[in-house]
Amino acid sequence: MANQYNKKRPMPPKKDWRNVMLYILMGAMLFFISSTFLSPQSSIEQIDFSDFKEEINSGSIKEVIINPKSQTLTGIKSNDAKIKTYYLDYPNLIDELNEQKIKIRVNPTDSGWFWNIFIQAFLPFLLIGFLWFFIFRQAQGANSQALSFGKSKVKPWTSKNKKPITFESVAGVNEAVEELQEIVEFLKTPKKFIEIGAKIPKGALLMGPPGTGKTLLAKAIAGEADVPFYSLSGSDFVEMFVGVGASRVRDLFGQAKKNQPSIIFVDEIDAVGRHRGAGLGGGHDEREQTLNQLLVEMDGFDEKDSVIIIAATNRPDILDPALLRPGRFDRQIVVDKPDIKGREDILSIHAKGKKIDGEIDLTVIAKRTPGFTGADLANLLNESALLAARNGKKSISMNELEDATDRVIAGPERKSRLISNKEKETVAYHEVGHAIVAHACKHTDPVHKISILPRGMALGYTLQLPIEDKHLVSKEEIEDQIKILLGGRVAEEIQFNVITSGASNDIERATDLARNYICKFGMNKLLGNRKYGETGSQVFLGKDLGNHTRDYSEKTAHLIDEEIKNLIDRCYNESLKILKKYRKELDTISQALIDQEVMDANIFQSLIGKKTTKRSTQKPSTAGA
Repeated sequence: MANQYNKKRPMPPKKDWRNVMLYILMGAMLFFISSTFLSPQSSIEQIDFSDFKEEINSGSIKEVIINPKSQTLTGIKSNDAKIKTYYLDYPNLIDELNEQKIKIRVNPTDSGWFWNIFIQAFLPFLLIGFLWFFIFRQAQGANSQALSFGKSKVKPWTSKNKKPITFESVAGVNEAVEELQEIVEFLKTPKKFIEIGAKIPKGALLMGPPGTGKTLLAKAIAGEADVPFYSLSGSDFVEMFVGVGASRVRDLFGQAKKNQPSIIFVDEIDAVGRHRGAGLGGGHDEREQTLNQLLVEMDGFDEKDSVIIIAATNRPDILDPALLRPGRFDRQIVVDKPDIKGREDILSIHAKGKKIDGEIDLTVIAKRTPGFTGADLANLLNESALLAARNGKKSISMNELEDATDRVIAGPERKSRLISNKEKETVAYHEVGHAIVAHACKHTDPVHKISILPRGMALGYTLQLPIEDKHLVSKEEIEDQIKILLGGRVAEEIQFNVITSGASNDIERATDLARNYICKFGMNKLLGNRKYGETGSQVFLGKDLGNHTRDYSEKTAHLIDEEIKNLIDRCYNESLKILKKYRKELDTISQALIDQEVMDANIFQSLIGKKTTKRSTQKPSTAGA
């Protein structure tokens, strides 16, 4: 710590010293003016000499100041009031003052005449000069700010600034790390590649959903290579003034070349790198000018330059093709959501620094969180730590991790929402209906938890735990998933002979699955193996507007509607058969759920029996009222 304080402080820039001197001179001038014009002397009463003599004879004056050069007398009364008069040659003055025992003070060194001449002759010109100088400097500063508007404000990040992030801090994206390690090796030992005639990729584009660790990977590259790291977002280039973005691009690459080897990282590059020609401004659009300059700078690198640009985006489909060609972004690295092993590794990294109970099994949490990104898992562990602190615990237990997982998936528990006994019973039968159908179907995952505690917008939910991650879904799995979604509505009809609005989300999801089953996946025999409908998108807006274009006739549209209805009705009848078969178990499990409010897999399996066939789906299935 001592070395930290013994370091020499850097001298302020020269411009700062000029400003300080200007302010000091202006302050001195204001003090001089105030002392000259606003001094107590301005309150001295000017009287005639005869009146001054009467004041002396009356004994009201205690001190007199004589100024021979200005031929003035200044009298100070007992109440400290001052009077002043002029005199010529009065020889008896001293005797009269001595008779009244008045203190006499002579001030022969008074230089007021000099200050009077200075104030009258030179001070106006001095004020004008200071004002002109100050206004000129302000205008010069404004001009310099205008000229620096096109400069990039980014500063290089180095390992000296803070603790570097390395590849050890990254998990769940092993393939991306392997691709990027070659770039790190080139920055460390470029001679090995140059001697063999190899050219390092000039750019790497990290593509993937939000929260998968694209920015973290870029920081890890800088930490591993220990080179200057320029980080900024795509929106930092684009301004309302035309040409500013292109100027900032030139300045940024100029700084990077001066400090090479270096890395430029542009986050959310789709803000500046979208497809040209899609904007309303045509080729003169500011964003397109910025993109053109970026393309020139990337392709204009000298072969001996050691400047690498890395960019990240979650919309690679809207990027300009010229940006993706070899010579610019040579490598396009997919940073996808982690698998079960990757999620477990990510949980282990984020668990460091937290007080974790020894009985925690992160593998169970990794199985419960398919589809979670690294940011989601970090948030999950943080939520569990907050819950543990809220409950007054000294460490995070498995209960907090389970509750935090439910909180992230289904939302926070709504303890303030009070529901009647009738609604509670309806929700219980609804959720048990989902669970029993999931248990009976062959191509589904086992039930992990059933709850009728309100969370988020749902009054209850049924959670299935996948055994393994899958990236393909079969026709039978989709049909079984539709059956599970409709199981809640079927259970309500069997028990209460009424239907409620609690199945609205289940029906919406079942309809979407049925439409994809027919129109997108080509799994319907009658309509065949083709896609029906095209989704219109706007490249400039960067999103689908949802305007699906029909590329089929009215007759085909009617047939699609009929097949969707037939598929849903068929799955509904299958769910009805299953629940009638398990009618006794439906009542038993529902009553137990009403009493317990939350039921785990062990209790559910003990009440219904073991499932013979288990298959895994792509994501954890949650069905709720």
